[in-house]
Amino acid sequence: MADVADVLGRLRGLADPARLEGMARHGVGGADVLGVTVAELRALAEELGRSHELAAGLWRSGVHEARILAGLVEEPAAVDERQLDEWTAGFDSWDVCDQVCQNLVRHTPFAWARALAWSGRPEPFVKRAGFAVMAGLAVADRGSDDDRFEPFLRAVAERADDDRPVVRKGVSWALRQMGKRSPGLHARAVQTAQGLRSGGRGARWVGADVLRELERRRPAGE
Repeated sequence: MADVADVLGRLRGLADPARLEGMARHGVGGADVLGVTVAELRALAEELGRSHELAAGLWRSGVHEARILAGLVEEPAAVDERQLDEWTAGFDSWDVCDQVCQNLVRHTPFAWARALAWSGRPEPFVKRAGFAVMAGLAVADRGSDDDRFEPFLRAVAERADDDRPVVRKGVSWALRQMGKRSPGLHARAVQTAQGLRSGGRGARWVGADVLRELERRRPAGE
């Protein structure tokens, strides 16, 4: 297994401080950012392979890119709900949130339950994580029928009125991906978005954002 210190050294070798200003402009950041691209992280993860022990060490480092890499090398079958909750509580940037949710959380047996639980939490990145997992499941879980997404649609309707950009963009992402999944879910998502237009400021933003895309894009078969 690769040594955590060695991997951190490799990350620092890939770092380009010239990227930091652009990352900050897009809200990418956190406590310790190096300036390594996601493409570089994916290439390194492919070389390293999966390791629960390495993932834990990388996460504990607190380094921004190391935490994204932790999600890429972690073994989905080795994690439990407690670990997922602990990692999610440590999110301090939307990109770490989204990368870990897409690369790890949605591949675990706990994805559906954690998506609903997190979407009801007050912390902005935890709440976003709930909707990010919903979006990922809508895209990638091809074995579930439309009815399984009904609790997610209710969560959007009940929890979308949050005007924090990091949250409302996550809610919109989830609803748009559900609406693109099938003709039936497209109709339900449009109905949900239309209902949001009579809500508070955050809900209205989500409804308008979703309708701009779904009203011009209909899934095959509709």
